[in-house]
Amino acid sequence: MPSGSPASAAAERARERIIDAAEECFRRVGVAKTTVEDIAAEAGLSRATVYRAVTGGRDELILAVVLRSLRRFLDVLAERLARERSVPDAIVEGTLSAVAFVRDEPAIARLLVPEAAGHMQAAVAGAGEQVLALCAEYVRPYFEAAQRERLVRAEIDVEGAVEFLFRLITSLIVMDRDRSEDATRAFLRTYAVPAIAAPAVAPGTAVAPGTAAP
Repeated sequence: MPSGSPASAAAERARERIIDAAEECFRRVGVAKTTVEDIAAEAGLSRATVYRAVTGGRDELILAVVLRSLRRFLDVLAERLARERSVPDAIVEGTLSAVAFVRDEPAIARLLVPEAAGHMQAAVAGAGEQVLALCAEYVRPYFEAAQRERLVRAEIDVEGAVEFLFRLITSLIVMDRDRSEDATRAFLRTYAVPAIAAPAVAPGTAVAPGTAAP
């Protein structure tokens, strides 16, 4: 089917309608209790139409909902990164924003409850690279600009930094230790910031071009 053709446009509209329906079903009753039949009914389409539009079935729809929500968050994060005054602040506040977003986003929060864990794991098991690549795409312009200004460690790359933060955010969501927000900020400044931000350079210390700060 040629891209941009009427048939292609209709198929894309049907797919978006199905993802909308899946997101609503996941939000309302949870992923474990949602069937393809439920999603088809919510979308006002036949089960056969849903399977034609989404050949991977429910697992593909879970991933589509996750990626859509992730893009919404990344749009907000990109605006925030542009406003932050320092790399440490961007790391700390960006991480806190990610944790809050996932916990407060109904469709995503429903995927994190224990009864949904197996479904979520199966859906995203093969999509790790896709998720990380999407995050890196959004973060790259800010990361590279900061690295040129020697505000980010010279020896790391955006893909590694994104994976590190993704794993950290996941652990903060899953292993909720009931820390206060200020305590979490202190934790991130102690352990996450030094892994990414370049060490501060004392006044009058020369740094050779292309090298990390001491």
